[in-house]
Amino acid sequence: MITEQIISNCIMSSYDISGVSMTVADTSGNVIAKAGSPEAVDASKITAFIESNEELVKDKDRTLIRICDDNDLLYVLITDEDTKDSVCTRLTGKELSNLIVAYRDKNDRNLFFQDLLLDNLLLVDIYNRAQKLHVDMEARRCVFVIEPVGKRNDDLIDIVRQLFFREEGDHVTAVDENRVVVIKALSDDEAEEDLEETAKMLVDMAGSEADSDVRVSYGTIKDDIKGISASYREARLSLDVAGIFYPFKKTIEYTHLGVGRLIYQLPVDLCRLFVKEIFGDDIPEEIDEEVLTTVNRFFENNLNVSETSRQLFIHRNTLMYRIEKLQKATGLDVRVFDDALTLKIALMVVNYMKYNEKKQ
Repeated sequence: MITEQIISNCIMSSYDISGVSMTVADTSGNVIAKAGSPEAVDASKITAFIESNEELVKDKDRTLIRICDDNDLLYVLITDEDTKDSVCTRLTGKELSNLIVAYRDKNDRNLFFQDLLLDNLLLVDIYNRAQKLHVDMEARRCVFVIEPVGKRNDDLIDIVRQLFFREEGDHVTAVDENRVVVIKALSDDEAEEDLEETAKMLVDMAGSEADSDVRVSYGTIKDDIKGISASYREARLSLDVAGIFYPFKKTIEYTHLGVGRLIYQLPVDLCRLFVKEIFGDDIPEEIDEEVLTTVNRFFENNLNVSETSRQLFIHRNTLMYRIEKLQKATGLDVRVFDDALTLKIALMVVNYMKYNEKKQ
């Protein structure tokens, strides 16, 4: 819906050019915007004009004209113009009507994509509204979700909008207070690897332009407009899974969630049973941060002792001491592949259980 500020800016521009004072009133006769020094308007005269069903009338030194959206009367424009042809009044009225249509189209389009993302539309409604809004129904699309890490940046969505264009079939919106959603139209030659480049670009842009630390996830490519909601669900799931198991990843692809996807779908009772089987009644919350950092780096380096000690800037013997300390606490020797795999999965399951506890 067009705002009163936009209406005010429009008639102020007309006044600056023509010098003709203007007033805009709603259908109840309430003045919502003025430009120049117009005389007070009698609400009864506005009501009489509305009831007359005429497009334009002259009242002494004034001209009144209807401002409609299609056939629906929204406002009345009153100008201090008494010339026979009322050029200024007609031009300003036309400009206001065009603005109303443009903002209605913008809002309708945004609401359509929001309903589409949230799966609020029947299939027949999707195609009917897409056709009415001139949205390509067969374009290839992928949904990206941008989530700030830490504080929210209110300017982020406006900055993202500057990178994507409606003319190319893209749309940027938000369905909650925190995340920004990009529905990106893709050409026939764009593939999965191009999506990763787009995600990295969004992360870099947020850091440089919006001074915001973000994570970006994305779903799979869909070949039809009805697939947008599925791609959005995939992107949201990717953010949730990564937040639990891969918190330091900046770009997250739905098709590369690894074992985290499997654990995320496990029943909590089964997770408890698994953790108890590995650790007994002592879930490894007592393992200090130093040892956990060491073992995670050890996993990243494919159980390579020399490379891990080099990256951590510690002596090989210090690394071995920490590994043995972990073995005493858990009964697992991470130098043995099976034990390393068991511990890796067990720690991920523990993180998942803690995540579920916080949600409750």
